Parts: sequence; structure tokens; C-alpha cells
Amino acid sequence: MAEHRPHHQIQTDDDDEPTHHHQRQHGHPHFQPKMNPHQRNMHMEKPNMANPRYYAPMNRPKREHYLCLIITLLLLGIIILIIWLAYHPTKPHFMVASAAIFGLNATSPPLLAITMQFSILIRNPNRRVSIYFDNLNAFVSYRDQPITPRVMLPPLYLEKHSTVALSPVIGGSPVPVSPEVSNGLIQDAGYGVVGLKLALLGRLKWKAGDIRSAHYSIYVKCDMLVGLKKGFVGQVPLLGSPICNVDM
Repeated sequence: MAEHRPHHQIQTDDDDEPTHHHQRQHGHPHFQPKMNPHQRNMHMEKPNMANPRYYAPMNRPKREHYLCLIITLLLLGIIILIIWLAYHPTKPHFMVASAAIFGLNATSPPLLAITMQFSILIRNPNRRVSIYFDNLNAFVSYRDQPITPRVMLPPLYLEKHSTVALSPVIGGSPVPVSPEVSNGLIQDAGYGVVGLKLALLGRLKWKAGDIRSAHYSIYVKCDMLVGLKKGFVGQVPLLGSPICNVDM
């Protein structure tokens, strides 16, 4: 009679395969690598882009930098506005005090030679700002046409709230004019009243303390009525108060 021995099942690697296969079918990995604490922290700090509440760590310093820049610009603008309101310059004032004539000749073809002298007062009304004038020149016109060549005036400096007087001699050289201007001037001189315009052009800049502005163009027009008679030489009366308009 044959001896009956119990069969013992020995589990082999092949026997494990169904179990592994079963785990893979259910989505459970059979092995997860271990992470040290540093790797675990890096894994936890990974940004979740799907979470709208997450902000990158560098966003806050950038926002603070932009906020400080905006505040600085606002404060700078306020300071500039205060300085401008405190030192806002007013245009200089011009006035013709007197006039004189030393010659008036008209020739043909229409050429006009007239020599005049004016006393001009320039006032700086500003109490905190000084004024520099340069490239200043003057001429006389009649019926909006020049009847004298331009004369260069010396540079001027007006202290705060001060007045400067000029007495330039303008003209002397013949100037080509239209027949209407030549005949009209001689005719008005025969009546004893001539309407003239004294014009001054140049540049100025303001000075407040150690700060100087850029150059600004200036154009002054002084309309006047002169008591002028043909053949008269010397001081002529100004009829009324000449009005000087300053454009900048």
C-alpha cells in the first residue's frame, strides 16, 4: 500500500503574479518610494495652479515695490505743485514813457528813413522770481509794416520786484515800404497825429533761488498815438497812455 503524503503548496513568484495583477487593475501601486523631510516639504510647497487663492511668494514684494513707487510719485507731484503755486511767475510789464523824433525822410522808389528814441520802463512784478532777458530787439511799425530796421538791445536782468529803464534809438537806415505806407505816414504827419507801434521781441527765463527755467519767447506790442508834425525834431507828445500787450 502506497504511503500517502500530504501535498504542501509552496508559494512561488509565479503565484504572486495574480495578486500583483489584481492590484494594478484596481489602481493601487505596489511600491511607493520613501521621501526624506526636505523632499516632503518641497512636494508640499508645490503651487496649486487650480487654487485661485494661491500666490507666488515673489508677488508680495513686487506689489510693495510698485505701491512705494506710486506713493513717491504722488508726493513728488504734490511738492512740484506747491512750489509752482508759490513761485508762479507773472509776465513782466512794459510801458512807453516818452518818445522823440530826429528825422523823417521819404524818397522814391518808396524808401522811408525815420529815427526815433523811446523811453521804455520794464517792471518785474514778482516778489520771489527774477527775470533774465536776452536776444531782445526792437523796431517801429506803421499800419502793420516795419518802418525801421531791428535794433538789438543789451541783455537785461531784473531783480525781484524791480524796474529797469531803457532809451534805445531806433531807425536811421532807409527801409523799403509800400506807397500806401509812405504816403499815409506823410499825410498823417501833416495832420499832426500818427499812430505807431513799438515792437520788442526776444527771450526770457525765470530764476527762483538756484533754479532757472528754460527760455521762453516774448513778443511785446505797444500801440501809441504820437503828436508828430512834418519837419519837427525833438520830443513829441504821447496822446493818451500807450498800451503794451505781452505775449509769451
